[in-house]
Amino acid sequence: MIKFILSGYIEEALEQATYDKLEDGTYAGRIPTCKGVVAFGSTLRRCEDELRSTLEDWILVGLKLGHSLPVIASIDLNKEPSYEPVGAV
Repeated sequence: MIKFILSGYIEEALEQATYDKLEDGTYAGRIPTCKGVVAFGSTLRRCEDELRSTLEDWILVGLKLGHSLPVIASIDLNKEPSYEPVGAV
């Protein structure tokens, strides 16, 4: 099975998510190690979906702008990519 580094990073980050039920019955979710990654939803499932989408956007913007992203579960997205020769694929 092929595992992609970005997918693994997202899954591990979402494992760290915390959710709160708000007074109005909606939900708020955040990932403490990823500053600013917060989402809201009318149900817990919608909040989880919004949090995933917010995290994905946060990662892409961070990579594009050269921000330092937190290392999660030993996955470091800040490293320069290494390339394998075409014959290795």
